[in-house]
Formats: sequence, C-alpha cells, structure tokens
Amino acid sequence: MLASRSPARLTTLRSAGVEPAVRVSDVDEDAVLRDAAERYGDLAPVDAVLVLARAKAEEVARVLDAEADADEPVDDGTDADLLVGCDSMLELDGDILGKPRDADDARERWRAMRGRAGVLHTGHWLIDLRHHDDDGTGATLGATASTTVHFADLSDAEIDAYVATGEPLHVAGAFTVDGLGGPYVERIEGDHHNVVGISLPLVRELLDEVGVAWHELRG
Repeated sequence: MLASRSPARLTTLRSAGVEPAVRVSDVDEDAVLRDAAERYGDLAPVDAVLVLARAKAEEVARVLDAEADADEPVDDGTDADLLVGCDSMLELDGDILGKPRDADDARERWRAMRGRAGVLHTGHWLIDLRHHDDDGTGATLGATASTTVHFADLSDAEIDAYVATGEPLHVAGAFTVDGLGGPYVERIEGDHHNVVGISLPLVRELLDEVGVAWHELRG
C-alpha cells in the first residue's frame, strides 16, 4: 500500500509492475516538523523528509488498525500487508524547499535554481503490517535517498511560461523530471526514480529487510 497522493509515485510503481492500493494520510506536515524540531533540534533535510515519510506511513497504519478493530472493510480493492510512505524536498544552499506557496514563490525559486544544482531528498518509510502467522515481522523502518539535480539556465520568459502551467505549484522543489519540467533538468547524479518521488532500488532494499523480494510484489 502506498501512503501518498502523488500520481507520479503511483505511476512509477505501476511501471515497475507493482499495483499498490493507495491511502492518503492526513498529516499536518508543519506540525510534524515543529514537533520533531522541539524534540531533536534543527533537522537536516535528509532527516526532515524521513520524519514526514514516517508520520504519513504511521498515520495510515493507525487508520487501518482502527478500521480493523471496528470491523470496517478497507475499500481499496486489496488487503494491506506492506505500507510505504514517502516525502520529498529539494535542498538548495542548505535550505529545504517543499511545494511552493504560490506562483510568485515558484518563480522566485526558479530564479534561484536556474543554472545551478540542488539535491532532491526523498524519505521512505516501510511498515510491515502482515500477521506474524504470515511471516510478518512487525518491522517499521526507513531511509532517505538523495539525488543531485542540475537545472538549465532558464530565461525569465521560460520560468514564467513553466509556472503558468501550474505544474510547479504541486511538486516538491517546484519542478518535475518526468513531466513538463523535464526539458529544464539538464542532468541528474543518482537515482532517476528518486527525483520522480520514490526510489525503487531503496524500496527494494527496505523490502529485503523484512524478508520480501521485489518480484513477489509483481502481480
């Protein structure tokens, strides 16, 4: 099960032969980060995305537990055995950039990003929901994947045209590599899927930790 509303993450998994159920969490991201900062101090970007990925996965797991206790069926077409939550942010000059607030914010970000490189961090959190009789481990674990993204040196007109499409307003870092923003990404260093929103190699590694092979997920 995927605890994310991101169509790009869902498409990536489907393209790799996995058809997950989707349950979207209702986590207050700002509140989660504030609470984590109060507990642990200022968070590095690699930690912030992991904290949010964990919060999203655990919130969906709690909802599923409540539904099971109330004997309420999960209306997603399948039972949840493994649950993964994700969160992505772009790091530029040490600052964390999630989704832009509005079009003006997206334009300002692109003027800072153009011709430069940033690091896209995606936190992944996996929860094994299987019963122990079905080889469930009860494990809850995660990791962050990081990919360096080199942006083209866009003109102001190109930035305005891209922001006008609306796409940058809905994605971390105000860009995509698999959509309308693709022509504006010159190259990447690391996992391409991670920039889209979910690192398939990292998910495979996390699954291995709970004794599940990637090919077992393919329907």
